[in-house]
Amino acid sequence: MRRDLVEAAGRGDHEAFEVLATSAADRLYAVARLILQSSDLAEDAVQEALVRAWQQLPSLRDPDRFDAWLYRLVVNACADQGRQLRRWSRQVQPIQLEPSIGDDTGSVADREQLERGFGRLKPEQRAVVVLHYYSGFSATEIARMLGIPEGTARSRLYYATEAMRAALESDARQPAAAENRTA
Repeated sequence: MRRDLVEAAGRGDHEAFEVLATSAADRLYAVARLILQSSDLAEDAVQEALVRAWQQLPSLRDPDRFDAWLYRLVVNACADQGRQLRRWSRQVQPIQLEPSIGDDTGSVADREQLERGFGRLKPEQRAVVVLHYYSGFSATEIARMLGIPEGTARSRLYYATEAMRAALESDARQPAAAENRTA
């Protein structure tokens, strides 16, 4: 059924594309929001990705790869947003995550610490972290989505994890150092 929708949309069927876009919009927005750390920029990136999808859909060779292709388009649109506004490295805004019902993943302080660490990552690292840990894609799938070698995807994921670990350890040492100075 989904393949039929993709093929119909590729032939110019607006209603088929609307069904596909509507079913993917929330997932695409969540990924863009995590990467860009801004609701407004995420909305723009998703809109741009969907426009590109409509324009480029007739050239999609494998309709079964539609979802992965959409993720690639949204990650590329996020990169374009970041370059356009020069916010990738200059502006770090904490992500306001809405806890789900029964959220017992940790205290608010732990979440804030994770958000600070995430904000310190390079954009390409954020993209692989979001696609791997949030969306559940493997390094192989991420590599295909982003059009990069699998080793590069694995390397970005490794270094992002190490950078997050270092940031968390650094934050953990700061309160201890402050306590030693006051004692």
